Amino acid sequence: MHKHIIADTSCFIVLSKIEALSLLGQVYKKILVTEEVANEFGKSFPNQVEIKAVQGQSKQQILEMQIDKGEASVIALALETTGSTVILDDYKARKIAEHLGLNITGTIGVLIKAKQLGLIQSIQPLLKKIKTTDFR
Repeated sequence: MHKHIIADTSCFIVLSKIEALSLLGQVYKKILVTEEVANEFGKSFPNQVEIKAVQGQSKQQILEMQIDKGEASVIALALETTGSTVILDDYKARKIAEHLGLNITGTIGVLIKAKQLGLIQSIQPLLKKIKTTDFR
């Protein structure tokens, strides 16, 4: 398991919509988010979530030319945080993170990990719930 998990807003939104946000904290004991992600989500986080500021604003600003502020901040924080994995769902953000050599997973990856850890019996019911949301 990687030392640091840094999550984008979409993961929190989708898991909240399907009433499975607690899984994130069960799968990962500590999750970092940026101030931008906290502002985008606008709700309280599980106890395992820590808000951390990006130090190198120039990297984030360059990334914001291509992707949204939350995703840019997540990638920028991951570049500053050794041994991190980012939770990103946006295709373009994932491609940029991959190009920068970051470890990537997504919301579906969190559900798969929850299944592997025996936290849920099946991901199928949760995938059905996700299909009823605007998640893409």
